[in-house]
Amino acid sequence: MQDEAVQDGTGEQEYLAFRLGPEEYGIHILQTQEIRNLEPLTRIANAPDYLRGVLNLRGVIVPVVDMRLRFATGEARMDEATVNIILNIRGHVIGMMVDSVSDVVTLSQSAIKPPPELGSVFSTDFITGLGEVDQRMLILLDIDKLMSSPELGLIQPA
Repeated sequence: MQDEAVQDGTGEQEYLAFRLGPEEYGIHILQTQEIRNLEPLTRIANAPDYLRGVLNLRGVIVPVVDMRLRFATGEARMDEATVNIILNIRGHVIGMMVDSVSDVVTLSQSAIKPPPELGSVFSTDFITGLGEVDQRMLILLDIDKLMSSPELGLIQPA
């Protein structure tokens, strides 16, 4: 999946950084279609809590996942900084509600460390690595794998 990131020939890759509570995460910039302010969603009956609903994006019905609830990082919070990151993953359009978007960061391969091995305590299947930029640590996500996981099932596994 990291091969899909924007590379400049020196092994550097670009990530969109976003926040969930105090933690900062990153996803490959090429998987981001657009960033939208929070807007009303249509709730789907019997959907899990983290599937906040759907929105109509220029005629395309887009499911929106509240990442704070999905990652159990605390109560869902919506304020003026909350945004929906619209993803395009293998032709599927999916929304990701996050606390805020930080910026686009460029990481060299040497700035990306492998995820910790936590055994059966916690699955790190969706984490591709930990990126260090300035004094910040980004948790780099394999958003394709996350959105095709059995819990979400929003797209078929590759």
